[in-house]
Amino acid sequence: MNDAAPFLISDATYGRQARDRRAEALDPGHAGARAAVESFYHAFNTRSLEVFEAVWAPHELITLNNPLGGITRGIQDIRAVYERVFNGPAQVWVELHAVVEYLGTDTAVFAGRERGEFSWDGKTVPLSIRTTRIFQFLGPLLGWRQVHHHGSIDDPQALAVYQRAVRGE
Repeated sequence: MNDAAPFLISDATYGRQARDRRAEALDPGHAGARAAVESFYHAFNTRSLEVFEAVWAPHELITLNNPLGGITRGIQDIRAVYERVFNGPAQVWVELHAVVEYLGTDTAVFAGRERGEFSWDGKTVPLSIRTTRIFQFLGPLLGWRQVHHHGSIDDPQALAVYQRAVRGE
């Protein structure tokens, strides 16, 4: 890979306008890594479990650390967390912004903030999340795949309401 600038502040935003760019995520360069992260946000905001599962690495040690699932490993358990979000009573959207990219030859880290909101029981609550997503290039057949995500909601009150909303309480 001969892309320039291994560390940079990106002006990209990945949110409601994100596209399914899985085919482009097969590119071993930095553009492929960016296509993979955009595909994740497309999957999340359109609630597509098919795309969602396709952007994660097929390995039992992939990890999700987030306010809804705690520490979760493996695609089946990670998928179960997101199934609750996608199919639950809360309508959620997020977008990644204020991104710093750390780009290596086979690893890409996107660290930034997610803003968004969820609607539930007639209320809309804003979300502000510190987030890190790590992708690895797994070869020409799999391309760039997510191997780790860590997210933390800043506001404890919003976190508690969000957890109750996704659980349907």
